Order: sequence, then structure tokens, then C-alpha cells
Amino acid sequence: MPRLTVLGSLNMDISVTVPRLPAAGETVLGSSAVIAPGGKGANQAVAAARLGAAVRMTGCTGDDSFGAMARSALDADGVDITGVRVIAGTASGLALITIDSSGENIITVAAGANGQVGDAEIAAALSAGGDVLVLSAEIPREALAAALADARAIGLICLLNLAPAPAEPAALLAGGVDWLVVNESEAGAVLGRAVAGLSEAVSAAHDLCGLGARHAVVTAGSRGAAVAGPSVSEAVPAFSVASVDSVGAGDAFVAALGVALAAGLPAAEAVRAASAAGATATTRRGTQDGLPRASDILAATGVTWPVAAD
Repeated sequence: MPRLTVLGSLNMDISVTVPRLPAAGETVLGSSAVIAPGGKGANQAVAAARLGAAVRMTGCTGDDSFGAMARSALDADGVDITGVRVIAGTASGLALITIDSSGENIITVAAGANGQVGDAEIAAALSAGGDVLVLSAEIPREALAAALADARAIGLICLLNLAPAPAEPAALLAGGVDWLVVNESEAGAVLGRAVAGLSEAVSAAHDLCGLGARHAVVTAGSRGAAVAGPSVSEAVPAFSVASVDSVGAGDAFVAALGVALAAGLPAAEAVRAASAAGATATTRRGTQDGLPRASDILAATGVTWPVAAD
């Protein structure tokens, strides 16, 4: 069984579906709010567990009811939460999500307890003994930098999802990272130029390797994904699915890639499997509720998940 450790955020999501995304200063009436567990780190942990990995989550929540709900949701999917620290007197992270009728979204995040992730969580993540350490950027930049450096020192494979892109993102890559995953806007933030479309994603992936990523993946939404590395340079076409909600699709992609890599799949095959998982997530409403299992991926894309999973 592949073993993943996730160092990242745990949030509570408040989601509202609207006919269209509002312009600045505009009010758009939508559906009733849906409150459910989320956060990039927690989403990635749940997705990896559903796809056949043994997963340990490290991060922080507050001692409020939202934090209890976030931890309970992870536990229900079999994720080890002994590395999650509960901080007294602190609010848990919160995400406000607006989704339009085509599944596109805008997200605003209040970090809450995620902003206190530090040495204790890094130590817990590195002591877990997993095959791959998955990092995302809803925790302090300093924690990301320290975790990357400490993981390099012990030879632990890292998959860094720079979402959202922090300040001076390129500097985080300078020491080297095994796998970097970004979308077009995040790639643009790292490279200092616009990145749009699959052909530009291919070029961006190569340039990100030049900044310190051994392998770089740039996702381009419904157009596909690009991967570059020592023995791979490929554009992976997207799967055609009926998308209803893109929230969580990127987290499903990252988690699936981590599981596939931990299971020993070659780079291009791992990215194709991750693309199938990400596409499947868009066919299901909700964030963690919509994260797919192997049977969901097969039904939506025709792809047989290459790792043993329930």
C-alpha cells in the first residue's frame, strides 16, 4: 500500500452556487449555503485515502466545532490524524466558495489555525515514514521552506502543490523539489509571465524545471496537463466529462499523482491517472464529498485506477 503524508491546511468550506460569478461590487443571489470540511491539505489526504493509500495528515485546527468536524471527516475516511494539532482559543481555517452554473469558482480563505503550522507539524510529517510527502501552500511559506529543506536532507520524495502561489514562489524551488504541481495562474506567478493553454503549459513546465523542480506539472483545466522532467516531456490531453463543480478537482489531481508516484508508476502514466481523478472530481458536487474513488474514475473516464483501492 502506498504511504503518503500530507502537510497542509484543514478548513471548513461555506459554498454557494450562483447563476454566474459576481463582478466587483455586485450582489448575485444564489442557493442556500452548504457547510462542509475542506482545505487543500485535508482534501488531498481524503482523496489519497480513497484511492488506496495509507495517509497521515499533519496540520492545525482550532478548538472550535469547525475543527472537530474537519478532524472527524478525515478520521471517517481512514486518515491518521495523530499529527493534527488542536490549538486552544484559535478559530479553524475557513473558505468562502462561490460556484457558477458551469462549475467555475472563486474562493476566499481565512487561514485561522493553519497560520500556526510550524516546527511541530514539520517534525510530525517527517517522522511518519511515508513514501511521498505532499505539501500545499495554505500554510505559512516559512513552514513550506523548512519542510522542503528537511525532507531533502533525509531523501524523502516531496510533491509540492504551490496553490495558492505564496510570495516569492520561485525561491521555494531553488533548493530543489522532486515534483511541483501548479495551474496556469500559479505557473505564471512563479515564472513572472502569463501562462495560458496547453502549449504554453508545456513550455512553462520545462522552465519550472530550470528553477529547481526535478519534475514539473502544469495543469490547464479542461485542456489537459503538461509534464516535464529528466525523462519526460509530454502534454496529457484532458478527459471529456460533464463538469458540474470544479472545487476540489485540483486537490484530487495532486492526491492521485502522489498515490501513483508512491506506487511506482512512471511519470507520464502517473500524470494521466491524476488527470482522470481530477476530471472525475468535476462531475460530482461538493469538495470532500465529491472526491472520487477508483470506481468513480472508471465510470466517468473509462480509466482503471492503477493502484489497488476499495
